[in-house]
Amino acid sequence: PWNLEEKLRDSSGSELLLDILQKTVKHPLCVKHPPSVKYTRGFLSELIRKHEAVHVEPLDELYEALAEVLTAEERTHCHRSYLLPSGDSVTLSESTAIISHGTTGLVTWNAALYLAEWALEHPAAFTHRTVLELGSGAGLTGLAICKVCRPRAYVFSDCHSRVLEQLRGNVLLNGLSLEPDVTTPVQHPRHDTHDPESPRVTVAWLDWDIVTVPQLAAFQPDIVIAADVLYSPETALSLAGVLRRLSACREDQQALEAYVAFTVRNPETCQLFTAELGRAGIQWETEPCHDQKLFPYDEQSETAILKLTL
Repeated sequence: PWNLEEKLRDSSGSELLLDILQKTVKHPLCVKHPPSVKYTRGFLSELIRKHEAVHVEPLDELYEALAEVLTAEERTHCHRSYLLPSGDSVTLSESTAIISHGTTGLVTWNAALYLAEWALEHPAAFTHRTVLELGSGAGLTGLAICKVCRPRAYVFSDCHSRVLEQLRGNVLLNGLSLEPDVTTPVQHPRHDTHDPESPRVTVAWLDWDIVTVPQLAAFQPDIVIAADVLYSPETALSLAGVLRRLSACREDQQALEAYVAFTVRNPETCQLFTAELGRAGIQWETEPCHDQKLFPYDEQSETAILKLTL
């Protein structure tokens, strides 16, 4: 991490901190879609601490910004914004609680950020294709792919009603339009008048344990992705089951690629998952680590992507 205190010593006066303030707390994105009060408070307190360690004169703008946020009440939802290399951005409305309404799907997890980085480095995997995402959560990975990788269609899916509600909101928040029917993707002729630059986006309710082969086939996916869904033996078995059914959709067509990104929390869960894939005759390999670090997340935990051939 860059040493801010050294840079503050080298810089004359407070231009550097004012510049940081403009690019963070006072950035138009943050003003329009505020991050959590707790996060902003902590961030400004740290800036003030660093300023005071180097300069004697207090910086009014920092204290004014902190005073503003000290009086603000924490909401149940906050916003998180990510800037993409394309100059575009993704803004998510997220729950301020890690587990909310009995689900972990209302916040963004490491592997979703890691998979988004991988996707932005490999856009051709998604261009002009129909992507089915399993367990979309807050939607970061899919929104980044929709904005940068130019898929033909993108299906966000989850089985929790609150997550689906938040997903629909996040799709609209990012200027994408939703297909009217979210449960059954409409069969569109390829020569229709839809803007080719903007993917067709659907948000679908999909329960891995009860979804059938015909229901999965109706999505007509060319590529399947999932991030941070291998957090327990139960989900590992459910995911392997839905991937097995997806492989049954292919019939005589070419094999379907799937990319599963996960944080290695419990090696046994990963082994259980790969053993189930083997039992289902699904080939897999580990994708090489990518070096594109765009988003802030904990690098201590090991994150991996498996490439599956269904």
